[in-house]
Amino acid sequence: MQITRQADYAVRAMLYLARLEPNQRAATSQIAQIQKIPASFLAKIISQLSIAGLIHTSRGARGGVLLSRPASAISLLEVVEAIDGPITLNECTLAPDTCEFSGDCPMHKIWVETQDDLVQKLRSTTFASFVA
Repeated sequence: MQITRQADYAVRAMLYLARLEPNQRAATSQIAQIQKIPASFLAKIISQLSIAGLIHTSRGARGGVLLSRPASAISLLEVVEAIDGPITLNECTLAPDTCEFSGDCPMHKIWVETQDDLVQKLRSTTFASFVA
């Protein structure tokens, strides 16, 4: 499994925002430049993060982007899933009926356990842990 480049950029943008002072806004152009994210790509990512409720955006002279909650309340899992959707190692982990071997597959249990471990690690890792 590999997260998409878009999810990687989203994580980098959120990390940048997490490092700001509370209620401090950043211009998307500033985030793009410092995090080396193509501006047009970042605009789409910002939209998705906003729809997911992870950031607030505003336009105008005093506009910009800021976290919608404290960095300690935003997990790495939320950001990755806002961009890439649910994390799944194999189709059968979310829908066992899709596999013709589901009743007799020796691999199913390890896929589910590994996915659960990864999801739990990402869920328990907040952006505050990267700022300290």
